[in-house]
Amino acid sequence: MRRLRKALAAGSFLFRGTFVQSDPIPARARRPIMMLEHIQARTHHARRGALRNSFTYGVDYVLTDLGPAGPLLISRNRFNLWSLWDHRHGGARDNGHGVHWFRSLLQERGLATENAQLLLLTQPSFLWFHFNPVSFWIALVDGTPRAFVAEVNSTFGQRHCYFCARDGFAPIRKSDTLIAEKLMHVSPFQRIAGHYAFNFGMTDTQIDIRISFENGDHGVLATLSGERRPATSASLAWAAIRRPLGAARVLALIHWQAAILYLKRAPFLKKQHPPEHLVSDGYDLRGTKE
Repeated sequence: MRRLRKALAAGSFLFRGTFVQSDPIPARARRPIMMLEHIQARTHHARRGALRNSFTYGVDYVLTDLGPAGPLLISRNRFNLWSLWDHRHGGARDNGHGVHWFRSLLQERGLATENAQLLLLTQPSFLWFHFNPVSFWIALVDGTPRAFVAEVNSTFGQRHCYFCARDGFAPIRKSDTLIAEKLMHVSPFQRIAGHYAFNFGMTDTQIDIRISFENGDHGVLATLSGERRPATSASLAWAAIRRPLGAARVLALIHWQAAILYLKRAPFLKKQHPPEHLVSDGYDLRGTKE
C-alpha cells in the first residue's frame, strides 16, 4: 500500500502489476500547433488600356506552416467549416504534395531549407467549395522572404507556378521588383503575352503584395493587403458570417466582373493551351534571368 500511495502521488497508476505514467496534458495539446494567421485582406484590381474597369473586395486569407493542429473551425486534410488540403497546393492542380513540393523546389534551386520557415498564404476551402485565383508559397530566412512561388489558377481549370527570388536569395523587400513572363491564360480578356511584375511586401505585422500584368499599353494591376493577426475560431466564424461561402463567393465575383467586361464589349478570347511546364522562373529586375 505504501508503494501504491507513492505511485499515485507521483501521478502514476497500477495496472496489472505495471506502473504507467499518467499524463495530465491531453493528447491534442501535445501535438504540434499549426502556425496560423488570419489575413482579413483587401484586394484591388484595375484594368489598364482603352477599356478600363476596377473593383475592390474584402477577402479572407490564411498564412500557415501547415502544422497538424489549429483552431476548432479549421482543419488540415479533413472536412470542416474551413479547411486546408495538401492535394490542393504544391504541384499539379488537385494533385499536389503540399509543403514537400515547395521544399524540393527550393532545394533544386540552391536554397538550403534547414533553417527556412516555409509558409503558405492562401484562401482556405469553405465547406465543399474551393477556388484560389492565386496562393503564395513563401520561404523565410531570419524572418524575411527569400523566395516565393505565385501559384496561379484560372477558371479554365489550369495552373501555373511562377518561382521568384532575388540573386543569391537575397532578402526580398517591397521595393524590389521581380519579373515573370506570363505563360498561362488567366482571363478571357487578356492575351498570353507580356509579363508580371511582383512587389512582395511582408513584415511581422503586414502583408502587402502588388502584381502588375504589363503588355504594352494594356494590363491589370492587382493588390492584396492586410494585417497579420492570429487565426481564432471567433475570427473564422465571423469571416463565414461577414463574407459567406468563401471560395464560392470569390468565383461568383470573378464571373460578375467578367460579365461587366463582356457588356462593355471587351474582346473575348477562347481557352488557350496550358503551358508546357508547371513551374517557370522569374528574375530580379536589377539582376539577370534565373
